[in-house]
Amino acid sequence: MKKVIIISASPRKGGNSDILCDKFLEGAAEAGHQTEKIFLREKDINYCMGCGYCNISGFNGCAKSDDMDEILDKMIGADVIVFATPIYFNTIAGQLKTFIDRIYAKYTKIVNKEFYYIMTAEEEGDNTIQYALGEFKGLLSYLNGAEEKGYLFAGGVTQKGDINDTEYVQRAYELGKSV
Repeated sequence: MKKVIIISASPRKGGNSDILCDKFLEGAAEAGHQTEKIFLREKDINYCMGCGYCNISGFNGCAKSDDMDEILDKMIGADVIVFATPIYFNTIAGQLKTFIDRIYAKYTKIVNKEFYYIMTAEEEGDNTIQYALGEFKGLLSYLNGAEEKGYLFAGGVTQKGDINDTEYVQRAYELGKSV
């Protein structure tokens, strides 16, 4: 059994990327894994201020007092980490970028993890996700033993719930089940 967490940057509960998160988790749970979804929109996560406290503390935390330490500890304890985001202007949502910046506070402790990505966008085509994938690959290059295991990109979805009538819902479930 693996511990699977999804970090969801969806601003809309029940939105397209949120629906895919639920399907991924359903598949992972059916495969016997422990699952949890964390909504960044429900968390208090402040911007990195570049104060250097994380370096001074030996990467044991951040000087800021918000929800980030709790989430980082969950990432440290997880086997599988999934980042889910809508794509805005060809890259990840701002909530997720702020979150990724703050990972630095404990990044040396996030080791030997499997990573998956779920991305949705109005636009279709591989060019739509290249910058987002660059953000994820950049993060993983800093994490010891990080392994990119796969991603799902669902293009052509705009309005809340558009995803429901697509093959992407089943693909998210199958990706979760393959963990």
